[in-house]
Amino acid sequence: MAGLAESGSNPDVELLYDINGLAKDAPHWFDRVMEYVGEYGVLLGLVLAVLWCWWTVRRRGAPDAASSVAALVWAPLAAGIAVLVNVPIRGFVERPRPFNDHQGLEVLIGGKTDYSFVSDHATIAMALGVALFVANRRFGLIGIGLALLEGFCRVYMGVHYPTDVVGGFALGTAVALLLSPLAMALLTPLMSAIERSPRGGRLIRARGRSGDDGSGALLRGARKDGSGDEERDLAA
Repeated sequence: MAGLAESGSNPDVELLYDINGLAKDAPHWFDRVMEYVGEYGVLLGLVLAVLWCWWTVRRRGAPDAASSVAALVWAPLAAGIAVLVNVPIRGFVERPRPFNDHQGLEVLIGGKTDYSFVSDHATIAMALGVALFVANRRFGLIGIGLALLEGFCRVYMGVHYPTDVVGGFALGTAVALLLSPLAMALLTPLMSAIERSPRGGRLIRARGRSGDDGSGALLRGARKDGSGDEERDLAA
């Protein structure tokens, strides 16, 4: 993989220069904004999206709220597992950062001394986005959109090749989807037990929300009273 980065005619390198070249033409303040968004802002936005979705599940109090919360708990766990999987991948590939092999890049953030492939930020962002999509399609589309923005920012900042980002997207998606059935099998009984507890139950369902009618339920198979199928928000 490192050898691919050395060829100036490589499409990966050409796309790197095209995207990073936008940073040279942009105002200084815009580059600072992109630096913050790419390093911290998108990940913070994804965490807030997960919390917002959890609050919605809790407030609605659907009968299957425990399953929905279990899917949301899986989101940060999937991101953490994906990063751990990336550790041996980085050590095996040993691809240098693009600014180490190519001149003329506008590097917006310094101190990056680790290997480039696969991008941790892209991996975390897509794992969160896809796992959120598994729980709720509407919130999940927002999460995936933020993950795509994260990938663009990492190349714009000059700290990753486009293929580093694509690899991160693939890794995050694979972990979030492939391990989701096992995670749900383990987490759903746990969330159900918490729901039955006097105090912990408030984390799953707001006080006074019995959810007997199933309205607002987030999981597939739920129906609204007198209406057709509710949107199937559990995508996997």
